[in-house]
Amino acid sequence: MRGPSVISGRAGRHAMLRWILPPMDREWRVSVALVTGSGGLIGSEAVRHFAGLGLDVVGIDNDMRRYFFGEDGSTSWSLERLGRDLGNAYTHFAVDIRDRDGLEQVFKKYGSDIAVVIHSAAQPSHDWAAKEPYTDFDVNAGGTLNMLENTRLHAIDAPFIHCSTNKVYGDRPNSLPLVELETRYELPEDHRWYQGITEEMSIDHSLHSVFGASKVAADVMVQEYGRYFDMKTACFRGGTLTGPAHSAAELHGFLAYLMRCVMEGRTYNLFGYKGKMVRDAIHSRDVLSAFEAFFRAPRSAEVYNLGGGRHSNTSHIEAFRIAEEIAGREARINYVEQNRTGDHQWYVSSMARFEAQYPDWKITYDVPMILREIYEANVDKWVPQP
Repeated sequence: MRGPSVISGRAGRHAMLRWILPPMDREWRVSVALVTGSGGLIGSEAVRHFAGLGLDVVGIDNDMRRYFFGEDGSTSWSLERLGRDLGNAYTHFAVDIRDRDGLEQVFKKYGSDIAVVIHSAAQPSHDWAAKEPYTDFDVNAGGTLNMLENTRLHAIDAPFIHCSTNKVYGDRPNSLPLVELETRYELPEDHRWYQGITEEMSIDHSLHSVFGASKVAADVMVQEYGRYFDMKTACFRGGTLTGPAHSAAELHGFLAYLMRCVMEGRTYNLFGYKGKMVRDAIHSRDVLSAFEAFFRAPRSAEVYNLGGGRHSNTSHIEAFRIAEEIAGREARINYVEQNRTGDHQWYVSSMARFEAQYPDWKITYDVPMILREIYEANVDKWVPQP
């Protein structure tokens, strides 16, 4: 139980909202943030962020990540920590997002008190999706439809924030005129997307992988609910979303897993492209500050690329060098000549569209800062003890 305070309980948090939210929002009665995948990287960050704003947070997570990736991927430790840290500000439901009846009961319980929906639950791996296409599509596409329809029926005024992915563009980025440099692939500086790929890139006529296709279906449905039902929806097409709360596994969690391998002395399987493939990386806190900006001033059927852009990007080779310097250990790398099907050779996000609409938002982390924080948060778990 929480200790006594001047502002406590739901009524107190309602009062707190009157001070936290901007003037246009002060008449709101609603006070619940509903978060799916609440034990995951973005979900747990969303829980903490919106609880910090004074909202009651309801989390939905049945630790499917353990089923996908084994013990390395389990979010049980994160869910336990949320309950311990947030007390009665956080309510958890171990509901599968494929379970329409189970979701409906949660939505009926809170109804119009739901102020925002953050949908971060997903099956996130190319390789895993190919093993169980039905499960992948039912989770990513069907689960998203279940969330949208329940939001429409029970909390239609709540902004719906969807964690999409840059994989909706398929392997289209690999058709760019890339130049091979010593440690990375790169675009010529005079190319229109040198500063980052915009939302104008086509999602058609490209290889998506089974995972990418299921995320396209979800992405388009989120847009459609925004347009057709006039709901406030946004698809955030993430690049490498990362941070110390990632349950790092080989099939998902690039930077966190890379740092874990260096710290534990694990062998990292590096797939193709000479290790020069480039990713932009954005810290989960920067992701949530973007989500908050949209929550405060929502729009309908929006699509935004979301990543570190030119401020925060790295090749695998460059990331290993940074991680080795931080950890004081050499990386153990097993290079596999064949790249993963549909893998991006170079991807840097442009956030120009989002920044134009929300000019107060700023990115605060770069790759060395992210890797340093992952190291410091996990040094007691991942560094072998003498």
